[in-house]
Amino acid sequence: MLAPTPLSAPRILVRLAAAPATKEAAIREAAQLLTASGCIDGAYGDSMLRREAVANTFLGHGVVIPHGMVDDRHLVRHSGLAVLQVPDGVLWHDGQVAHLVVAIAAQSDTHITVLRRLTRLIQDEARLEHLRTTTAEADIVGALSEDTATGAASGPVTDLRQRFDWTVDYPSGLHARPAAHWVEVAKTCAARIQVRHGAQVADAKSLIGLLQLGLRCGEAVTISAEGDDEAGALARICAAVTGLSAGEKAAAQRAAEAAAKAAGPVAGWNPADRPTTLAGIGASPGLSIGPIHVLASADLVVPDAPEPLTTGADRLHHALGATADQLKALADDTERRLGKADAGIFRAQAELIADTDLITLACQLMVEGHGVAYAWHAAVDRLAGQLAALGNPVLAGRAADLRDVGRRVLAQIDPALRSGHALPDAPCILVASDLAPSDTAGLDPARVIGLATAQGGPTSHTAILARTLGIPALVAGGPGLLALAEGTPAILDGGTGRLYLDPSAADIAAAEAWRARQRRQAEDEARQRALPARTRDGHAVAVGANVNNPEQVPFALDQGAEGVGLMRTEFLFLERGDTPSEDDQYETYAGMLKALDGRPLIVRTLDIGGDKQVSHLQLPKEENPFLGVRGARLLLRRPDLLEPQLRALYRAAKDHVGPDAPTGQHAPLSIMMPMITSVPEVLRLRDIAERIRVAIGAPYVPLGIMIEVPAAAIQADALARHCDFFSIGTNDLTQYALAIDRQNTELAPEADSLHPAVLRLIHMTCAGAARHKRFVGVCGGIAGDPFGACLLAGLGVHELSMTPRDLPGVKARLRGADMAALRALASQACEQEDAAAVRALDTASDLAGLAGVAA
Repeated sequence: MLAPTPLSAPRILVRLAAAPATKEAAIREAAQLLTASGCIDGAYGDSMLRREAVANTFLGHGVVIPHGMVDDRHLVRHSGLAVLQVPDGVLWHDGQVAHLVVAIAAQSDTHITVLRRLTRLIQDEARLEHLRTTTAEADIVGALSEDTATGAASGPVTDLRQRFDWTVDYPSGLHARPAAHWVEVAKTCAARIQVRHGAQVADAKSLIGLLQLGLRCGEAVTISAEGDDEAGALARICAAVTGLSAGEKAAAQRAAEAAAKAAGPVAGWNPADRPTTLAGIGASPGLSIGPIHVLASADLVVPDAPEPLTTGADRLHHALGATADQLKALADDTERRLGKADAGIFRAQAELIADTDLITLACQLMVEGHGVAYAWHAAVDRLAGQLAALGNPVLAGRAADLRDVGRRVLAQIDPALRSGHALPDAPCILVASDLAPSDTAGLDPARVIGLATAQGGPTSHTAILARTLGIPALVAGGPGLLALAEGTPAILDGGTGRLYLDPSAADIAAAEAWRARQRRQAEDEARQRALPARTRDGHAVAVGANVNNPEQVPFALDQGAEGVGLMRTEFLFLERGDTPSEDDQYETYAGMLKALDGRPLIVRTLDIGGDKQVSHLQLPKEENPFLGVRGARLLLRRPDLLEPQLRALYRAAKDHVGPDAPTGQHAPLSIMMPMITSVPEVLRLRDIAERIRVAIGAPYVPLGIMIEVPAAAIQADALARHCDFFSIGTNDLTQYALAIDRQNTELAPEADSLHPAVLRLIHMTCAGAARHKRFVGVCGGIAGDPFGACLLAGLGVHELSMTPRDLPGVKARLRGADMAALRALASQACEQEDAAAVRALDTASDLAGLAGVAA
């Protein structure tokens, strides 16, 4: 069944009407065809199965492309394709059904060529449907041999079998965040889902395709589905589409209110002499006084350096994976600091670089002979230009997002292409059209004392990072900002979103006086937040910060942290494209101990799995990663990850104490293990840790565990016999106790850590620990909520660790309470029926009344 093809093309072998029972059987059958034709060694078939175990090869629309691991390419003798036509389909992954199994054996660039052809082919529904049932091998051979789209449907666009008509009611139209949610839901469905606006059609599983429709509020679309469980698929996508309406309208209302507030009289400082004023939206509070510096846009010049397609494709694949890890880390960190809505910005960016259209266009340009960096940059520029040309300002902003993530990938391909901007030596108020996250994150607050952008919003990347850096900022100031003269004196109020131009000497003096008063007030608060969190009746609660690297320690200490209650070491793995060495980790842990200068440090060992996946660790894909190999389960199965980390930690402890330390002295370091569910896990981990400690000659280091699952909370008394301390992760404990995936946007509001069931589990943990006089901390989200912190203290928690900015409020709330009152409040909370009833207890009268009773 070897079809004749040109000598320069790969061999194409076709088996019609195949009926493999399973995915594995289909891959083995295709591999046998390739082996029989002399294209591959038999072992390459096993390589295809290994690839499938770590990556789903379902391309879309019933087409799959199984292929071998990169390291096994030497097993390919001749490039070839083996195509199984499976008219009845074979279940592939997560309900996906394959009808055309295109197994690829590629010596060099064949896989790129095939991907390009298949990507074009799956856009031609009529032809693809014909290929699923054709009795002529030549039809399939021809489709996989052509470099141009043929057989495209002509005439009016038709909808699929099941359809739903909807009028866009998102005030800002279909922009990136709702579109990313559509894609996320659509990808869970095996059926094809199509979105049509007039004569334009987009695949609901393609983010760029959806955005290119340019849908504005009030425009009509037809959403249709066809294929496996098409009715259910249509119901799910329609629920997702309409379910976002209320949130989008609320967001628009908040933005409108913010804009209206900025346009009228403002609270706080107001100039007396009425200077020229430009109004935007306040994005980061504070007052800046200085000259304007307008940031000129500079086009990045990317040299075209062709290279073999094999190495170019591998470099692009690695760069995409590393960038996806960076964006995942950024989204996780943003969600912890600012909430799920803001984190959605970065998850939408991750969808942009995963888009099939974008990757396929880059591959096409590489096939044409361009270098990988040039091809990627050109593909991003072309698609971003299409979005910007749609005339929708929101989509134009998403074009900026695409260019930003494109630059991230470009920097991974070639570090020499990292972009930057020249700034004046003197402090300035920086004015720009918009800034990419990487640009904003690199700003020096000593040189950039204020930031004003023409575009963006209060939840934009610019706003988020400006708040993190403490730089006063306004956004959405309009194009008039960009016409300002270089060096114009100005006062920027980031709280009200006003930029005052050419202020009088009196206004400048008034602004400086107001800023001095604000500074004195902040200094008073700083002096207060340095006080211990000691209740009025003398009960002290230790308060620490959640910190990921030594550079974050000074700010945490300045906010009143008494140490670091949680160092998440997974960020050492998530923020880079390879696994950090033992020495790399040692430098970080030693740096943390040095920065803390004798204050306590609790380090959590690698917590990977569930919502935190790292591509370079090559972990197997799981059906339900939250219930799979994560945390301690992974560490016990991967000594190559656990043991270097423990060695680095014990080395840091040993070096921190020094050789001349008195006997028995140990570093202020504690180690805790994540996701513990049983005593045997603890015993095995302790044995491994002790063996490594003895081998290194390190001092004793307390070993604790995370209480994150109900099993650990219920059995806390048994676990406490073998642990030095507990740290409760309330985010995961809530997820597992309530059976709610905290990433599920529909259920997220119900995943409230103040649910009485969660509070009772925390109380059980504290009671079990008390039997063995063990220390209990909390490093989850409610530790940073002043009311939640009061409940935790009342339940018996000894230490709270939180985001640094939450420290002052929590400490002040605890200092104003009596411990007896807090215990009574916690007991009352545990008796409530739901989280809403618990939160209703958070009133001044309740606490005052309880304090009076206690007194």
